[in-house]
This record gives sequence, C-alpha cells and structure tokens, in this order.
Amino acid sequence: MGKGLFITGTDTDAGKTYISSLIIRALRNERIDAIGYKPICCGDRNDALEMADASGFSEPSEKDLNKINPIWMKTPAAPHVAAMFENAPIEKDVLLKGHQQLMSEHACIITEGVGGWLVPINGMKFCVAELAAEIGDPVILVVGNKLGALNHTLLTVEAMRSRGIEPAGLVFNNLIDELDTATITNKGIVEDMCGVEVITDVIRGQEEIESWPFMEILGL
Repeated sequence: MGKGLFITGTDTDAGKTYISSLIIRALRNERIDAIGYKPICCGDRNDALEMADASGFSEPSEKDLNKINPIWMKTPAAPHVAAMFENAPIEKDVLLKGHQQLMSEHACIITEGVGGWLVPINGMKFCVAELAAEIGDPVILVVGNKLGALNHTLLTVEAMRSRGIEPAGLVFNNLIDELDTATITNKGIVEDMCGVEVITDVIRGQEEIESWPFMEILGL
C-alpha cells in the first residue's frame, strides 16, 4: 500500500495544483513512485492534466486521466452546484475507490482537494473536509499569500481542528512578484498564531521544491 498527502487550500486560487505538482515532481526526482490524484474537476480539466504531466504522463490516455480524475463536472462551480446543474450526484464511494486503486498501484499519492476546506461536494452531507477525513492522509494547507491570508489561514486551521485533523504543515505560495508589508509578515505571524509550521515558502514561478519536508511527513 502506498502513502499519501492531502493538499487543501485557503481559497480557490491559493495554488493547490501548482504546489501539488511541485511536490509530485520533487518526490519523483527522488525515485519515489508518486502520482497525483484530483478526485473532482469542475469546469475545465486543466488541473488534472497538470497533475498527470507531473506524474509522468506527458500525453495521458483517457484511461490514465480518468484514474487521476474520476469525476469531471463541466460546470465551473462548486461540485455540489455543478452536480445539481448536470443532474449527476457525486458518489463518495467513487472518489474513495479511485484513491484506493491508486494507493494499491503506487508508492505515494498526492491528492488535491477542490476549492477550499469546506467546499460542498454533496450538500451538507459531504464536503472536502469529510473527503480528507475519509482518505485519512496527512493534510497540507496551501496558503495563497496575499492580504487576507491570515484570516483565511486561521479560519481553515480552526475548521480542520474542529474535525480532529491537525494540519501537517503550511505551504506559503506567494501570488505576486513584489511582496508588500502584509505578504512579507504573514508567514511569521501565522506560525505564531496557529502553531502550525510553514514547511516552505514558494516564490511566484518557482519551478522546483525541496522534497525532504514532504518525505519526512510521509515517513519515507
């Protein structure tokens, strides 16, 4: 059985796919059989394609892409809303079986959530938080570093802890080239306020990330 990480974010555009892909590539550079898993895409399928490319599939077949991304909703909205518009309820078992299959075939699975931590997948019954809990892998929180990131991060960490999940670490993703007062100070302040370590700080356009912090969390 493989090991895995669940990647969530403080917001929709925090950079989950970008960071997930960097992690996958870093692990594969260490000769670890890592693969990405994007359970749900809404709108286009670019996130799944990016993760497939990071996983070694430069031109993935439809079969390979469907394993990485079993649910593709064409409506660009939250999964629950997209499922309502398309009259196609999202079944939890499909998402979990997809993860289990990849876990049986690969050494490491990097699962990327959809949107933020409480985005609904099937109404109030099942959201991203419940999906992460069902999968059971350590959770990494990607922080889109901008004005407001402190609030978004503290709210997300509080929501995670309310479900008995302690974040394994934060990844700060700098969304702008020239940092201002807020983006420069966010990292140190948020660590002090929530007690969660910032694993790494990624500058805009960075093409590589160190593997060791994630290997340590994975026990590799």
